[in-house]
Amino acid sequence: MRSFGRKVLPIAYVLLVCVSMAARAANDPVILVLGDSLSAGYGMDLDESWPSLLQKKLQDNGQRYRVVNASITGDTTQGGLTRLPGLLQKHHPALVIVELGGNDGLRGLSLDATRSNLATLVEDSQAAGAQVLLTGIMLPPNYGPAYADRFRQMYAELADRYGTLLVPFLMDGVALVDGMMQDDGIHPNAAAQPRLLANVWAVLGPALQ
Repeated sequence: MRSFGRKVLPIAYVLLVCVSMAARAANDPVILVLGDSLSAGYGMDLDESWPSLLQKKLQDNGQRYRVVNASITGDTTQGGLTRLPGLLQKHHPALVIVELGGNDGLRGLSLDATRSNLATLVEDSQAAGAQVLLTGIMLPPNYGPAYADRFRQMYAELADRYGTLLVPFLMDGVALVDGMMQDDGIHPNAAAQPRLLANVWAVLGPALQ
């Protein structure tokens, strides 16, 4: 076989390199994203979602973390509680990003129940040895100022109580901004994903140094 000046590597060597790279990646510390449609890439290709952009940013920075996006459209804090134990056991994450609660609020579920669920998500993640980042959500004003204010404050109060990282408002610079939302007015579009990542990275980036 002519190589035209390039060294032709044996197939066995190439396979060995690929297996070795895969093994190293599997051993990289995991960042687990436990979220709903805001993180699940709703209405777009999954590789356009902000968790996928986070993985690319980490790789570009030479930071060896593996992002596991366990977000499900429509999920609630109760759904997250059901799924978290298995995810912790499977992935042993170094950090858990909890992006849940929005659907609880939009459905008008008990704020006390949502707070309790979020607290348990944090406690269980920390008990498994993971650092936690909470992403705050704000509700539309038509839910009433009292409920909306308590909902917004809940994330900061939990972050203070448990010493977690906090993104005060994940949708900052996206919600109600022209060109950033899908036609339903609820979900961010693909163009908004870099801004969502920037909001997360402003808090996460320094924590990974």
